[in-house]
Amino acid sequence: MKNTGWIAVVLGVLALASGGQAQEEVGRPDLMTFAQGVLPITIDTGGADLRTNMEHATAAIDGRGTGLVMTPRPGGADTVLGLVYALPAPTRFDRFAVPGVAETPSPSQTFFKNVRVLGSEVGADGPFEILAQGALATHTTPDEVSELEMVGAAREVSWIRLELSGGISIERDATFLEFSELIGNGTQSGLDLSDRFTGSWRGRGVDLSLAQDGTAVTGCYDGDSPLSGTVDGVVLRALGANPVGIRSQFILIVGEDGAVRGLRSTNGAPFRIYDGAAAAASSCSEPAAPALGCGATIHGIGFGYDSDVIRPQSAPLVAALHESLAGVEASRIEIRGHSSSEGSDSYNLDLSQRRAQSVVNALAALGLDAGKMTALGRGEAEPIASNEDEAGRSLNRRVEVICGG
Repeated sequence: MKNTGWIAVVLGVLALASGGQAQEEVGRPDLMTFAQGVLPITIDTGGADLRTNMEHATAAIDGRGTGLVMTPRPGGADTVLGLVYALPAPTRFDRFAVPGVAETPSPSQTFFKNVRVLGSEVGADGPFEILAQGALATHTTPDEVSELEMVGAAREVSWIRLELSGGISIERDATFLEFSELIGNGTQSGLDLSDRFTGSWRGRGVDLSLAQDGTAVTGCYDGDSPLSGTVDGVVLRALGANPVGIRSQFILIVGEDGAVRGLRSTNGAPFRIYDGAAAAASSCSEPAAPALGCGATIHGIGFGYDSDVIRPQSAPLVAALHESLAGVEASRIEIRGHSSSEGSDSYNLDLSQRRAQSVVNALAALGLDAGKMTALGRGEAEPIASNEDEAGRSLNRRVEVICGG
């Protein structure tokens, strides 16, 4: 590949927890977020017509921490809502918590009171064993978090069942019930790289074609809008723009049934559900050949917690990046590190600098000329997505590589 001028390349540098999950800049990673590969599977309303759907189930793991109505049709004191999630890899949790327990000032709405978290090693249908439980009370400050009581010894699970019941304050028989989200911390086994991001999908608002080569993915959406991104474990993070320059951001997972499940933000709007079934074709043109290097967007080079040491599972991605950059006729390559907004400005600036330098060092160790590479940390100063939820934060954790001819 030959470059005759400066070409900006966005490379995702995520801070990963053990086994490949995205590591937040401050505090331990939340392993119960959609953006890190947790997928809603089933909803159990006990036969009641509560109208809870997958959008509600996804909102309970979006990392936003704000409350929403989980039962579009009212429930009561005996209502039990069960939500089952598939984890991207076996996980051993040591903490569960619930943020944002805020009561809506209305006699017809209240926050779920009782929370039980169960886990299974076998499948989405169980059997499930209790992991944590607790009774919620209304928070007095916005940053308050309710810790759930862990039950028994920590065990490795691959499916989580979240059970919500009752209400903090139920003043009538029929009441709309609210919830915020479930936070889960612990350790996770290594993630295998998904190879499911080749094909076409259609659904309500979904018209998508993708082509995957290792970690790199290209494609198009809405008929004529190109996108590109990279796969980290089971999650594809991608950026696109339509012909008039309106940008979209995607967090996508392809399940075992072949359907794509995801979130999409367009023109800076909040992320919305983006789900489609596998199709023979879409209205998109043939995707360009996936490639890393100058002109690509990559998420997934992983680091230890609060560390600039690249994790071993990122070796294939670093090797693929090296292979692409080794063929670039560029006299200078600048790697710019970016972070999300957790932590102080100075903390994020320093960490992004050290991690960008680690990428430079890794590429040099594989044979790329160290003399033409530089590292520059940008911290949280230049977000490309909202920092209000984990979907946006996971896209903001990145580096830019500038190739000069």
